[in-house]
Amino acid sequence: MRWENLAPDSEHSRADAALFGADAVTTRTFDAPEFAGVTFHEIRARSVLDRVPGASRMPFEWTVNPYRGCTHACVYCFARKSHGYLDLDTGTGFDSQIVVKVNAPDVLRRQLAAPRWQGEHIAMGTNVDCYQRAEGRYRLMPGILAALRDHANPFSLLTKGTLVLRDLELLRQAAEVTDVGVSVSVGFTDTGLWRTVEPGTPAPERRLEVVRTLAAHGIGCGVLMAPVIPFLGDRPEQLRATVRAIAAAGATSVTPLVLHLRPGAREWFMSWLGQHHPYLVNRYERLYAEGSYAPRWYQRRITRQVHDLAREYGIGPARAELPHRLRPAGHPGAGSPGPGSPASGSSASGPSGSGAPASRHTGPSPSGPTQLSLL
Repeated sequence: MRWENLAPDSEHSRADAALFGADAVTTRTFDAPEFAGVTFHEIRARSVLDRVPGASRMPFEWTVNPYRGCTHACVYCFARKSHGYLDLDTGTGFDSQIVVKVNAPDVLRRQLAAPRWQGEHIAMGTNVDCYQRAEGRYRLMPGILAALRDHANPFSLLTKGTLVLRDLELLRQAAEVTDVGVSVSVGFTDTGLWRTVEPGTPAPERRLEVVRTLAAHGIGCGVLMAPVIPFLGDRPEQLRATVRAIAAAGATSVTPLVLHLRPGAREWFMSWLGQHHPYLVNRYERLYAEGSYAPRWYQRRITRQVHDLAREYGIGPARAELPHRLRPAGHPGAGSPGPGSPASGSSASGPSGSGAPASRHTGPSPSGPTQLSLL
């Protein structure tokens, strides 16, 4: 995606002209502690439905990303490279130069109503987090969720943000009319590691409280245990502590995902590693010598350990039947889930953490576990 494609028209032939030379972009800063050093580029997008490239490993075809860049500032974030497509810095610029599609709810509602749209599953949180701090000011997600609800369009979302609880009622309403999946990303519970690699995110225990709260309101939530960071977060006692906490929060599933280092993210992460853990640089260079992903033997070892722990604590990997929809109160056969008990209809899904519908929603959710995202 190029910056000029975000403008209301595509008359601009140069990215810098589109960024600074047209009325399409409004640049703002806010005098608030939580936005210190952050610049927002407000744009009016022509489209908010992004098609996933056919070569992608993702099991979904469409995404919605109301923001570009992310104040979570995760040093490993694979989406960093996409900031370069907009001629923005992929390091600190990714953390502090946030593109906001201020008309996203209205554009999405129009696109969902188009005759050519067939109601395909839409994944959110697959690039940057929809519930990062910027959402507290711009409030784009309530309008997006309302549009999906009103068109009964299936969707899933993945987040590290506790702000998702603000929209709990909208999620519940949507889950009564379509398939909805929610997953929370918690790769580890080590607070020292969290402070250095995910400095802009809510603490892991706060994210697990989101899982607990959603479950108490009948919305099952899975956990994407990602990333598992080699040599820093993969010791058996660390994995055990994380899975134990996930189970205690009432997660419907846990899906481990080992750190991957794509171009763009790799350079930033390795720079961070050299500053904070220089003794690990050579080990990482060997482990990731073949490319962006850790060797299969390592991935399988982590997956086996996490799944064994999940069984021990009474939860399992992502289940094939997720996500589901909630049955409205009074519906024949509807149950009344009590606090802490997920409703039969809702469950976890999302860029990582659980099952996802096929790219086209034409009937019941397909069988076979899948993984939605790589946050």
